[in-house]
Amino acid sequence: MATLIPGEFSCWDQLLAMAFAQLTYRESLRDIESCLRALQSKLYHTGFRGKVSRSTLADANESHDWCIFVYFAQGLIATARPLHACDLMGVDRHQSLYALDSTTIDLCLSLFPWAKFRQRKAALKMHTLLDLHGNIPTFIRVTSGAVHDVNILDEIMPEAGAFYVMDRAYIDFQPLSVFALSSAFFVVRTKSNVLLERRNSHPVDESTGVRSDQTVILSSVESATAYPDSLRKVSYFGAERNKRLEVLTNNFTLLARTIADIYRQRWQVELFFEWIKQHLRIKALCGTGENAVKTQIWIAVSIYVLVAIMRKRLGLEASFYQILQILSVTLFEKTPILRALQAFDSDSDLFNTGNQLILFDV
Repeated sequence: MATLIPGEFSCWDQLLAMAFAQLTYRESLRDIESCLRALQSKLYHTGFRGKVSRSTLADANESHDWCIFVYFAQGLIATARPLHACDLMGVDRHQSLYALDSTTIDLCLSLFPWAKFRQRKAALKMHTLLDLHGNIPTFIRVTSGAVHDVNILDEIMPEAGAFYVMDRAYIDFQPLSVFALSSAFFVVRTKSNVLLERRNSHPVDESTGVRSDQTVILSSVESATAYPDSLRKVSYFGAERNKRLEVLTNNFTLLARTIADIYRQRWQVELFFEWIKQHLRIKALCGTGENAVKTQIWIAVSIYVLVAIMRKRLGLEASFYQILQILSVTLFEKTPILRALQAFDSDSDLFNTGNQLILFDV
């Protein structure tokens, strides 16, 4: 084991500093430095061993390999998933259910030339496979915005018996055939240019929103070569969006309505992206290099999963947002974390005015 040199800024110091930035909504390295220096007397007791400065943290973000924070996040994910294995989802299924999608983070091309997306634009993509038991990310790949979503299918190891829900950007029948051969099920929204030949139709109850349930095969030579087996096409009307959607699946046993309900759970990954962009620091980046950006994103993911673990283990009813807000003002308080996070009974406190001074005479 390597010996830590006194005063050296380690990966642990870097993690603590960047986690502080996430939990207290710091926007820049200078902001992090100023706030931590104001708390200098408390830093040693919270685990800091190196001196925190803007230049030191910038050097660490560029030089410390971001992969170490991937391993740290994956360790947290491995802890979080069993804790949420019994969480209810929008559908009553015992099999694992995953939603796959990506979100784009727009960047300035002059500052992030390595993330060139278009001629005058730079962007990152955060490809995420979300376990819908607890909404825990199980797979994340950060790429340039130019990487198409469908390429990520080749990097996923399908789990036998699990359901994978995807939007139409993931229509590629070569990797989807790998899912089928691995005894995994996919539910993917189809495109208008996918050529299908109907083999037979099944009766449906239109009162459930399902409009058709058909067994089909791919009729184009290229697609049929990649996926020669039959598929099931379910068409349903989504009243909440006033829109008709058609999905393809390789599962022929579930009710058509259940297939539709499974696809509707894909919106959980959209909500995950919206939440993490609003409440964690992944849009205001503290570095311009690829290593620094990936480090910040993976530490943000670690914070999300760490809060999920804490919320489950402590049996907290507070939302993720409420927990983050409380932590942002109590990080350096000598208060048991459970006491700080426990919800108080506002109704009982409202009328407890025995010690309240009267400000105005009536």
